Amino acid sequence: MGSDQRGIALVAVLLVLATLSLVALALMLTTNTETQIAGRDVREQQALYVAEAGVSEATERIRKGDVPDDANPRMVTQIYLAPPGSLPALGADTTVLATQQPAGSWLKYSSSDRGADALTIQYRTDPARSVIYRYDPTQNPPVQTSSGSPVYVITSVGQDGDARRRLVTETAKLPVTFNPRAAVAANQPIEFSGNSDVCGFNHQAATEEGTRGREECRRSELSSGHVPGAWSTEAITSAGSSHQDGLPAATLEHQIGFYDGPWEALGMTPSQFWTWVGPPLSAAPDPPLGIVHLDNNDTPRDRSGSFAIRGGRGEGFLYVDGDLTINANFRFEGLIYVEGDLRINGNAWILGSVIVDGRPGRPVTLANGDCTVLYSLDAITDKLARYGGRFVTISWRED
Repeated sequence: MGSDQRGIALVAVLLVLATLSLVALALMLTTNTETQIAGRDVREQQALYVAEAGVSEATERIRKGDVPDDANPRMVTQIYLAPPGSLPALGADTTVLATQQPAGSWLKYSSSDRGADALTIQYRTDPARSVIYRYDPTQNPPVQTSSGSPVYVITSVGQDGDARRRLVTETAKLPVTFNPRAAVAANQPIEFSGNSDVCGFNHQAATEEGTRGREECRRSELSSGHVPGAWSTEAITSAGSSHQDGLPAATLEHQIGFYDGPWEALGMTPSQFWTWVGPPLSAAPDPPLGIVHLDNNDTPRDRSGSFAIRGGRGEGFLYVDGDLTINANFRFEGLIYVEGDLRINGNAWILGSVIVDGRPGRPVTLANGDCTVLYSLDAITDKLARYGGRFVTISWRED
């Protein structure tokens, strides 16, 4: 092979090697780019999850009552990634809260100081911020300004590295309904004795603890929504210094139409109720707080349990699958529903309502001490909404 031919062959080899190097470089660049894109996609998705976690905390703070529901259209609440003692000072219409995330493991869905990234809650209003929009599923359209629960706007900015996702969600509490029969309603005979006092006039949720008797009750009664003091499918007897009052009558006995189950009292289906009330406890907490479901064997409505509450201040919804005895100094705001027997001894003060299905032929007994039951629709709905309020998502969008 001549020198010219060897030169041409060498050039060809060099061209092939150069081409292969360029191909390898292109493949490497493509791989790096794809890796960067994939990493960015992961961060973007993580940022979205973080933003959704911010919406969850905001919703929980609304449910718990940490966010004011004061009918002020200019109300703003901001939740910061800062301890309670390091929160920024804001205006008169703004409530400032510290995140409830565990210390040391905060998801970044807010900021540590004021700014556009702070987790923010406010009412949905008209442009002038003078009228609050409300949600009422019985209306058409359900979102309007005349009735229902206020619509909250939650803005949450989730961050993961350099990725940011901004969510704006509108949500409202589903109304908690209660179908009342009386301050005390039973599917068995009711026996009042001792100094028991039952009043079916509708009391304010803010009724002062210890209120009892007509003179004191009048200061806390509303103008409408009254029910009988006692209602029963059987006989109602009153002895000693016991007293009952209410409208359209102090007591209504031998009635028909007791609840098919606790769900009917709350305007739910059976499946909705069991999901809402949650798993049971085998022992009664002292005092019961929140949505409390007592059952000794997790067999619904077999009435085999026996529970006692010895005192304290409770609130919410107490559901007992079995017998319940209340002793000593007990205070409760909300609704109590007992599948078995109910015995109230000693001093007890209940603001809301008591419902007892009971056992055939065994009376509901309110005796001894100063046992008081004052009907309050507001106390029932307020406590049920606080501890077991359900929310509806009206809109969800990214800005």
